[in-house]
Amino acid sequence: MTSPEGFHPIKRALISVFDKTGLAELALGLHQAGVEIISTGSTAARISQAGVPVTPVEQVTEFPEMLDGRVKTLHPRIHGGILADRGNPEHVQTLQDHGIEAFDLVVVNLYPFAETVASGAAEEEIIEKIDIGGPSMVRAAAKNHSSVAVVVDPLRYGETVSAAQAEGFSLAGRKRLAALAFAHTASYDTAVARWTASEFADDVDSADIPAPATLSEGRKVEFPRFAGLALNRVSTLRYGENSHQPAALYAEHDGTPGLAQASVLHGKDMSYNNYVDADAAVRTAFDFTEPAVAIIKHANPCGVAVGTTVAEAHRAAHACDPLSAFGGVIAANREVSAEMAAAVAEVFTEVVVAPGFSAEALEVLKRKKNVRLIQLSPEHTRDPVEYKQISGGMLLQASDRFQAPGDQPEKWTLAAGPAAEEAQFKDLTFAWRAVRSAKSNAILLAKNQATVGIGMGQVNRLDSCRLAVHRANTLAGDGVERARGSVAASDAFFPFADGLQSLITAGVSAVVQPGGSQRDAEVIAAADEAGLTMYFTGTRHFYH
Repeated sequence: MTSPEGFHPIKRALISVFDKTGLAELALGLHQAGVEIISTGSTAARISQAGVPVTPVEQVTEFPEMLDGRVKTLHPRIHGGILADRGNPEHVQTLQDHGIEAFDLVVVNLYPFAETVASGAAEEEIIEKIDIGGPSMVRAAAKNHSSVAVVVDPLRYGETVSAAQAEGFSLAGRKRLAALAFAHTASYDTAVARWTASEFADDVDSADIPAPATLSEGRKVEFPRFAGLALNRVSTLRYGENSHQPAALYAEHDGTPGLAQASVLHGKDMSYNNYVDADAAVRTAFDFTEPAVAIIKHANPCGVAVGTTVAEAHRAAHACDPLSAFGGVIAANREVSAEMAAAVAEVFTEVVVAPGFSAEALEVLKRKKNVRLIQLSPEHTRDPVEYKQISGGMLLQASDRFQAPGDQPEKWTLAAGPAAEEAQFKDLTFAWRAVRSAKSNAILLAKNQATVGIGMGQVNRLDSCRLAVHRANTLAGDGVERARGSVAASDAFFPFADGLQSLITAGVSAVVQPGGSQRDAEVIAAADEAGLTMYFTGTRHFYH
């Protein structure tokens, strides 16, 4: 009998789970509440081992499990008991006519499909992890939430036992559980559809699709007909880019651990803009194999550097633009040391994100109540494919991971001037990696493997050149013309010689750029006339 508030007592439960976490405690709690438990295979065995009475599902169906367990719950005595609407007299009569008992609770979690794919398992093993009976039971129970409660998450076992020991779940509670269950199966089906689309789909338009990109670690990136995302809300944010815009953080259910899964060790809640800037900072710092630090403001770098330690890298990055570093977001690609923490603590900083913090660094930084300390997962990496929302859809592209041939300095072409000396070539290599982090059009000046001036986000390259020089010569506040003797990287070719000429006039000693302009000859001539070293990469790095 259901109460006016929709509470429905739990008298009979069906349990079938792959993840056995908390199973014994759940079964014991339900048994103590007087609930009859019906279960399958290894789940029933585990419940029995815990000393809890359990009825194997084959006793209910009067039919054995078969086909290596592929068929065990797909039976009218199971699905009839789940799907019957107890408020419909005809449904109730049908159950009685066929000797079917109704279920009040269904507890199911699914085969680990996404985890099996991520493990690199063979195709046959992956296919065996496509769950059939599990999603069927979950969807059936969720559909019939007017009569049945469905639980798919071990974290909800405690409230399930409490409900069984009381009046059961209310109708509102069962609706909430149904919504969670449908989201669970949708996420699962998305993972299966995405994998099968990638592996099996016959794309009739494949001739129109670019050849698969190869990332630096050898992974292929393809664009199947179906691309799905299954996102779960992690938290609501105070607001979005501006205070009138509501916002929330979502994480991909089976995605690679990234910033969305990182741990907040200290400080206020992250804001929308904090996440955007932190993502840009991580993207920049982790472009380098050496200890590196990036300081980001409004998704653009105001300082990037490498060093023998993160403390050394931070000092050099901060020196590029001390003014903009105030209120910035910092990322390091190594554990934050006490020495780096002491320097960071001297300047107001919104966020520090890193793969770890030493105990001493945490002690220093936690004295600043407002700074947010974010620790990345040890498995942190960037996804091989990037999504960008546009109205009505998404754009997908292979992530820019320095996978192009022109990203290898040994393949650069000396286009003008004398070959760079060793230290100068190291600075050019650093500048080429660092310029990718600045919004296009981007010009980046570097010296001693640290940025000294950045011109970014301008609508023409000449303005970016002028801005980079101006910032290099003014932001340190010491009157030194830091552009003189620096090297420059341009994220795309110089369409005219005027931008290059402004760098030459400022005393820049060498330039690396993609080349490929119709006026390359004019640009090369200007470099040769000035005796400027200039390399062509054949690769560009726009960042919009």
